[in-house]
Amino acid sequence: MSLSSVILTLLGAFLTFYLAKHNRLDAIRASAILAILAYLILLSSELNADLYSSIFFGGTFIGMSAPKRFGIYTLFSASVIFSILFDNLAPYFNNFGGALGISAFLSICVCQIAIVLGAPRSKKRH
Repeated sequence: MSLSSVILTLLGAFLTFYLAKHNRLDAIRASAILAILAYLILLSSELNADLYSSIFFGGTFIGMSAPKRFGIYTLFSASVIFSILFDNLAPYFNNFGGALGISAFLSICVCQIAIVLGAPRSKKRH
């Protein structure tokens, strides 16, 4: 797990989380806009744009799930869990898509199960 993948996942999750709260945008539009912008920015850099934009896009999956259920602490935890899972699951899939979806799903499930079992929740701000 690299620090850059954790940072990109956190950026994708938190930016989607906050942008989805805007009146004219929902979570899907926020994710799409941010993913396109991230890909264009990463394409102009010397980084592997496909890999890093996929990691960012996976972070937006976390941010799309969070506005109704999670606060910022759970969002942070789910993002870190996602980056760990993605790094470990990506070699087992042919393309990034399968690893993105399953990593996002499992990270949200782990956090939801932890909440059901009594883990403290962050306060929601309206």
